[in-house]
Amino acid sequence: MKSIEAINTDVTVIGLGQMGTTLASLLLKSGYTVTIWNRTKSKGEILIKDGAKWAENIAAAIQASDTIVICLFDYAATRDILYTEDVTASLAGKTIIQLTTGSPTDAIESEAWAQQHGAYYIDGAIQVAPEQMAKPDTTIFISGQQKTFSASKTILDVFGGNIKYLGEKISAASAMDLASLSYLYGSLLGFFHAVRISEVEGFSANLLGEVIREITPGFAEFIQYEASVIQSGTFNVTQSPLSISVEATARILRSSREYKINTELAELAASFLKRAKEAGYENEELASLIKIFRA
Repeated sequence: MKSIEAINTDVTVIGLGQMGTTLASLLLKSGYTVTIWNRTKSKGEILIKDGAKWAENIAAAIQASDTIVICLFDYAATRDILYTEDVTASLAGKTIIQLTTGSPTDAIESEAWAQQHGAYYIDGAIQVAPEQMAKPDTTIFISGQQKTFSASKTILDVFGGNIKYLGEKISAASAMDLASLSYLYGSLLGFFHAVRISEVEGFSANLLGEVIREITPGFAEFIQYEASVIQSGTFNVTQSPLSISVEATARILRSSREYKINTELAELAASFLKRAKEAGYENEELASLIKIFRA
């Protein structure tokens, strides 16, 4: 097998959706020799004009470079495209940087498949939209063997300034992606509920968005503090007693009913805090709510 340290400036990008096209374009602008492949060649026309090489088939795309960047719709598409004899015959010594969104199980199975065919493999999860790539705060989670990550870091740095390596457990990046998305969708549901309060009270969604943007840094610091409390395992009140949130979520629910707006999210939040109070955590730090999730 070719040494992992032998990675050079030839990179193949497989998948030319909005994100894949962005990845290929960033590599070209950074001076890499880029080979591209997609089921629909027309999606690569602009990249070809910019200097990318078009591979006539997937096997040729794999053979063209030592490093393969994959960004497809899902892992099913990856398996459909790559799990063929023509591809696997050329994988030995190649490095696969998988940036397709998938589950921890997908990552585990893909690493096993790559290693079975002599390839190096790291798994990644991009946390931003295509237009937000290549910025200092562009976050990409990466997991996999340290030596493979280290050899691929120069390429990854082209894509963003906040490459977070989460260790050798291959499922870590996709698991952190799930965790961050859980936070995102929970926040979005809260925002949409807040919009309904705004609409009833007669102030605009734009104003609400402005307020949320302004107060979010403070909220983020508070969340980071509560995370440190959870990590410590000591829930003595230091910042915010759980009792305050018991009352706050009950007030949100009560007001939602008075506004005659959807109450499902408010009921859920209030029920969690009520259970925590009944479990005896009322006079502990708000972070003690994690005990209800662990039960």
